[in-house]
Parts: sequence; structure tokens; C-alpha cells
Amino acid sequence: MKHYEYVNVLVSQKWTGGKLEEHRTVIDEYAAMGYRYVGYIPTEFSDYGKYKAVDLIFERED
Repeated sequence: MKHYEYVNVLVSQKWTGGKLEEHRTVIDEYAAMGYRYVGYIPTEFSDYGKYKAVDLIFERED
């Protein structure tokens, strides 16, 4: 059976755009625990449709 973990990551909002700050660290931490990164889902948007937050999705066999 597969087990999934969802980690919410904020996207920094700057005047000209945004960027992810912590996604690489989170992916490395979960990989060390035996999880595989499988994708992301946007969970929050700005008024102009830019991502404000995403859930990183990890999977592991139990």
C-alpha cells in the first residue's frame, strides 16, 4: 500500500514575481526518509493568478 505526504510550501511574493525558497530542502529531507517526490498541487493563488503556496506530494511504500 502506498502512503502519501503533503507538505505546504509558500512561494515568496515579490513585486515582479515569486520564487520557491525551500522546495529543494524539503525534497531532500523526504528522500532521506524513503519518500519519492511525485508532484505538486497549487493550493493558494494571488489576485492575479500567481501561485502563493503549493503542496509538494511525496509517496512511499508501506
